[in-house]
Amino acid sequence: GLILDKIVEEVNPSVALELGTYCGYSAVRIARLLKAGASLLTVELNPEVAAIAKQIIEFAGVQDKVKLLEGPSQEIIPQLKKKYEVDTLDFVFLDHWKDRYAPDTILLQECNLLRKGSVLLADNVITPGAPEFIKYIRNNPRFQCTNYPSHLEYMKVEDAMEKAVFLG
Repeated sequence: GLILDKIVEEVNPSVALELGTYCGYSAVRIARLLKAGASLLTVELNPEVAAIAKQIIEFAGVQDKVKLLEGPSQEIIPQLKKKYEVDTLDFVFLDHWKDRYAPDTILLQECNLLRKGSVLLADNVITPGAPEFIKYIRNNPRFQCTNYPSHLEYMKVEDAMEKAVFLG
């Protein structure tokens, strides 16, 4: 959570995207740091989990900054520009199905949603791991990467977060 906070504060995004809402914990963490007028779009596949997240987001009082979108990321990402009026994203937090990290990063680029300086932050890149994403991002000259070692939530299991800045 502290790594996420630090990156969000550094980026100071106007438009942020979270892939994988789950219970809404990270959505609340991100939203509480957003400046006035900024927004977070958070995508959750599971409608039951999304319903719980919506309640937590409202309970935290950040519903004015957060829009929860239900459905698969690969369907929602191509709709962001037209349906949700997103020009480009300043910050993207990847915390959904790990095998979707690489294809969704490619999709974000194909849909022209990243601008020079857009920051991607991927959680759990070691445990359970996102090897295709790490290979793609670190071998792509359009991204500058930084690895943040961490531990899996509430355990002593090694993990890390990967920050990737889009160079345009």
